[in-house]
Amino acid sequence: MKSLLIRLTHGLSEQDISADELPHVNDFLVKKYITKKDNIYKFNSKYRAGTLGLVQKGTAYLNVIGENIKDLFIGEGDLDKANEGDLIIAQRLLGKRGTPSAKIAEIVGRAETYSVAYILSKDGRKSLVDLKTEYPTGVEISEKDLNTYKDGDVFKVNNQDFTIMEKLGNMKDPLVDEKIVLARFNKHDEFEPEVLEIATSFKKVDAKKYPKRVDLRKLPFCTIDPVTAKDYDDAIYWDDEKTTLYVAIADVSEYVKPFGAIDNEAIYRSFSIYLPHRSIPMLPRQLSETLCSLQPHVDRLAYVFEMKLDLDSLEVVKSKVYEAIIHSDRRFNYEEIDDYFNGKLKAKNSNEKKIFDYITKLRVVTDALKEKRLKIGYDFRSTELDMEIDENSNLVSTSLAEETPSHSLIEDCMLLANKAAASQFERGIFRIHEPPSQAKLQKLYQELAGIGMFIDIKNSIKETISNIQAQARAMNLESEVDTLIIRSQMQARYSPLNSGHFGLGFEAYTHFTSPIRRYSDLIVHRLLKAISAGDTAEGSYVLRNIESLSMTISEKEREASSIELDFMDRKFARWAAQNLNKEFKARISSTDPEVKAELHDEIQGAKLNITSIENVVLFEDVTVCIDRVDIAKAKIFARVIKKDND
Repeated sequence: MKSLLIRLTHGLSEQDISADELPHVNDFLVKKYITKKDNIYKFNSKYRAGTLGLVQKGTAYLNVIGENIKDLFIGEGDLDKANEGDLIIAQRLLGKRGTPSAKIAEIVGRAETYSVAYILSKDGRKSLVDLKTEYPTGVEISEKDLNTYKDGDVFKVNNQDFTIMEKLGNMKDPLVDEKIVLARFNKHDEFEPEVLEIATSFKKVDAKKYPKRVDLRKLPFCTIDPVTAKDYDDAIYWDDEKTTLYVAIADVSEYVKPFGAIDNEAIYRSFSIYLPHRSIPMLPRQLSETLCSLQPHVDRLAYVFEMKLDLDSLEVVKSKVYEAIIHSDRRFNYEEIDDYFNGKLKAKNSNEKKIFDYITKLRVVTDALKEKRLKIGYDFRSTELDMEIDENSNLVSTSLAEETPSHSLIEDCMLLANKAAASQFERGIFRIHEPPSQAKLQKLYQELAGIGMFIDIKNSIKETISNIQAQARAMNLESEVDTLIIRSQMQARYSPLNSGHFGLGFEAYTHFTSPIRRYSDLIVHRLLKAISAGDTAEGSYVLRNIESLSMTISEKEREASSIELDFMDRKFARWAAQNLNKEFKARISSTDPEVKAELHDEIQGAKLNITSIENVVLFEDVTVCIDRVDIAKAKIFARVIKKDND
């Protein structure tokens, strides 16, 4: 329903309405919520759709979906029977002075279609409560049925009709954590038989069948990925003599066609999800890990950006994108390339020698590109937390993975290709990042002043932030201060129109280089191919619902991120429950509105809710004792035992 409402906000073509959506569209038309003109259905200017926020004293705000406008105030008497989290169609109260306001026209569902609930015993009685709020779920369930369940039994609930969909397990079992985080957003690993049948029907690549593709199989491409990677989106080759970079990307669009079963599933998923122990792919593994993946020593279809650089200006002076066939010579992991850069790895054969020769020369170029980029864009210390869990889904260890020269080399190659792709169109899918608001910057400056930093407001945000980062390095707080700076920024998102990328310092940017794991990139490939072929029909199809698609993909991205973070929090909580009343090193990560800390000990990264009233300072090192753990909400509570600088 939410997807339908977003598309009706921007205008929904009659041919894009599914059989399930048609009754709703006809009903809305009869009720005059929407209008129809030239076979396009769109909300009447009097109506808007949104999600109802917190209800207080009979009033609330409606968070309008589908467009970036102010929330609408729902006054006393205009709320009807709506509750927080309801999906609403509201009638705008036009001509009314003051805050933009509206009244509820109809409740059409719940914003969160699915939720997770569990059996909780309180005062000798069992009830089925929401995992997040511990409020009753609204599911009608008899006391007799309740008593057949054990304390801690976990269920997936449909919020539209308040029914139990399936039992996920019991809260005591660590294996239930994965099911919980996926159920919240109705994610699943398995693909429907129809999807798998299509995915397995493709034959291996036969170059003879693609005479129109540019044959690049003689070029010594290589891939550089994490050691655990199974899907290889991108391969690179640097021609030093011609100062030309080739970025070859898996040609997913050759296999995943619009309107097909695989495409429908890919839209629904929109992103691959990466958990510490496994991935949940956007595409069937027959494609994501085999036929589309740019594996070594086999022919693969690729979509290639060929970019000639001027090494003086470090600008791309000429670029072209085309369909090709490549034959990657070698699959490297990041550690191997770093070992080569550090003199710890030698070429084993002539092919590897060719690759290492051009990688050496390419590194000089990418280092220079990064240096130039960071004069305008930002350099945040990137520390990614790696978590190891055992076969029983218990936390074993954590480590921090920092960016190395191999990561940097690949990153700047991909940035070039993404920039080149964004330069090809004026309307499509851009990756945009707006500048931070003055209010957020002021809050950041106040927090940093509180730890003894001198905030010198320069002529630009860039200069001010760079000065702050220099102070953070001197205080050995680089990572912590960068985290605060990132929190003060706007969230990057997808948009049909370009407004630049503040963080990177790029005038135009998109995502082109990961179509195996991001649906946005697949759309960009389709659009670029339509532009190259002069195919206005295909181009118009791609752009037809681009506004709603951009918003939907942005939302799916946030869902994937929430799943990944929530899973890790649950592993931390279970570990903490095994370590009650033990002392650990931590660092204060927040003092307002609540005091929080982050573990900096044998286990790193766990977030702690500090319960003591100790007068602590932001980023202060402390020793804490774990007092209590809420497994259901994945929250750890601890008190400060001592300040480590005392």
